[in-house]
Amino acid sequence: MDIGQVAIAMGAAALCSGAAAQDSAAPGVEFAFAETVTLGKVVEVGKTIRGERRIIPITGGHFEGPQIKGEVMPGGWDWQLTRADGCTDVKADYFLKTDDGAVINVVNTGEICPGEKGAPAPVRTHPVFEPPLGKYEWLGRQAFVGTLGMAPASAGPAVLIRFYRVK
Repeated sequence: MDIGQVAIAMGAAALCSGAAAQDSAAPGVEFAFAETVTLGKVVEVGKTIRGERRIIPITGGHFEGPQIKGEVMPGGWDWQLTRADGCTDVKADYFLKTDDGAVINVVNTGEICPGEKGAPAPVRTHPVFEPPLGKYEWLGRQAFVGTLGMAPASAGPAVLIRFYRVK
């Protein structure tokens, strides 16, 4: 072994021993914040080699949680692809602006599939946040899971997303 291989092996061993020392209990979740995201008119792209593509503009909204509050900035998009199996892959890319002026990028992916006997199946998402360094840095340093559903009719065309921090 050369010196580089020894260093890599020592680093891997250190990582493994640290992982073994961590608590192996099942993770829980803690509510982080909820957002109501308003949507524009669907843009039907049509059939592609991967499935049926549509794009939904994100026109605004608001969010709030125990440690964060603000507005959903207009200009984002929800890219949807309905596959041959009837499921729809979703990937939303948009920005939040907190009440104190921080701008946070959100890329939220998920899968919407028909439930049993036509009942809607619960939709879970995997959000990734890119916050600026500082007060909201915690969003970029932890894992989150989201729930996706329709917002109340009074919100207009909109979805309600709740984000939970995995503990």
